[in-house]
Amino acid sequence: MKLYQFPFAPNPRKVRVYLAEKGIEVPLETVNLPQGEQSQPEHLARNPLGALPVLQLDDGRLLTESLAIIEFFEELHPDPPMIGTDPWERARVRELERMAELGLLSRVARIMHATRSPLPGIEPNPAVAEHARLGLPELMAALDARVGDSPFAAGQRPSIADCTLFAAFKLAEMVAIELPVAPNLGRWFESFSKRPSAQA
Repeated sequence: MKLYQFPFAPNPRKVRVYLAEKGIEVPLETVNLPQGEQSQPEHLARNPLGALPVLQLDDGRLLTESLAIIEFFEELHPDPPMIGTDPWERARVRELERMAELGLLSRVARIMHATRSPLPGIEPNPAVAEHARLGLPELMAALDARVGDSPFAAGQRPSIADCTLFAAFKLAEMVAIELPVAPNLGRWFESFSKRPSAQA
């Protein structure tokens, strides 16, 4: 088994954080995004869209979406549970994870690529960046309210929501995108950043 990834890309990061929280070791192989290796035939054979991460199983089968990879490992290694233990908890964890992914992480990524993309061939587009910023205050307020005073994003223990939210915050930090002030999220990020999994 092997995980193709790039250390600073958010979707590989959230998978690595998840694996570290679960105590699962998977060999990593780097695909260098700034050098365009994701567009080379070797990687396109693994994922025709060129995206990362890609999980290759020992028998050669491939998974190409970060959430699918996480849920695959959750099926194989259900303890400790990171998607919840009952229908309500699982729904809430997935709800928060989707808010973090489709709301925050996607906006941060659009702002990054529209201002100073590290990938070759992407020109700045201030209008796209500005549009991506529009919904950030409301989104951050909603996420802040959901997290509240809980020690983790979705409650009393780590979940896949923490993995995605952390990847979004780290991407914003890495490319110096200032997020709207959100006290609960700020406390959560400071605390989660100290976990060993955050160094994965």
